[in-house]
Amino acid sequence: MEARPIATLPKAHLHVHFTGSMRHTTLVELARKHRVHLPDALVEEWPPRLRATDERGWFRFQRLYDIARSALRDEEDVRRLLREAAEDEAAEGSGWLEIQVDPSGYGSRFGGLTAFTDLVMDATQDASEATGVGIGVIIAANRTRHPLDARTLARLAAQYAGEGVVGFGLSNDERRGRAYDFDRAFAIAKRAGLLSVPHGGELLGPASVRACVDALRADRIGHGVRVVEDPALMDTVAARGVTLEVCPSSNVGLGVYATPEDVPLRRLFEGGVSIALGADDPLLFGSRLTRQYELARRDHGFTDEELAELARCSIRGSAAPPETQKRLLDGIDTWLGTPPGTGRTPTDEVE
Repeated sequence: MEARPIATLPKAHLHVHFTGSMRHTTLVELARKHRVHLPDALVEEWPPRLRATDERGWFRFQRLYDIARSALRDEEDVRRLLREAAEDEAAEGSGWLEIQVDPSGYGSRFGGLTAFTDLVMDATQDASEATGVGIGVIIAANRTRHPLDARTLARLAAQYAGEGVVGFGLSNDERRGRAYDFDRAFAIAKRAGLLSVPHGGELLGPASVRACVDALRADRIGHGVRVVEDPALMDTVAARGVTLEVCPSSNVGLGVYATPEDVPLRRLFEGGVSIALGADDPLLFGSRLTRQYELARRDHGFTDEELAELARCSIRGSAAPPETQKRLLDGIDTWLGTPPGTGRTPTDEVE
């Protein structure tokens, strides 16, 4: 049976990192522009072969990300990255994007944390106006650094609450830095009305998810897939409406699961967990958002109705304004009402 095209399914993209959203061709061009040497893994052998289930593998993954980040040197580079990211989302049916960034990784080259954040906010507004894709920014702390640094970033995020920053995250190797140590930073963000969106439950098991839920009052969790190892906790996550940002390609790319079929997408879905598919770092994993929906269809047997529900979860779990959510949710109903293979919507029918 012919299926509906995933690229026309309205959706929100809630899990993508700043440098990781960059087009590979753009990375190569910026590296040439700024005379940044790229290793073969980011040029001829792209996308790189990755594995992060051991410390050495994570170090290699982080090193490649840091090299790519070093190619962003001036204001136009930042504006180009965000404009192209929004263009890519628009092409894939995303009406809302939440992009995650740790300003401390860029501030030294852009005049400090506040100056860089100001640039990002201005560039996201321009990209949104140019493409029609709504964009929210998530400021994320690095869990391998001191919790005091996270509090500084939480206060920074709070200053931009209501002005484009929609959430506060916690990223990097979850095996280093306990979630509980960052509770005060997340309390600052929550008081400012920001979503709590830490990473957890990917490289570590269910205890990592529990810490995000209990200590950080998570609204969403980046990855969280290993909650399936604790059925009672999975029930809690489902009951509390915590959305898991599941990124199948990166789960496989980092060696958490051997194949896309092993990612417990079906188990989470049937367990009532709210799931928002994400691409994580397209620059390093070589695939964007529609690919994640294609994997759900191909490897987990998701029907168009079930793919539509995944898209609804992404929208409901987002910080998109109510009018944006309504428009996208209505668009999903229209997508389902379009007969597969016709390229026509119900409003195209002749009376």
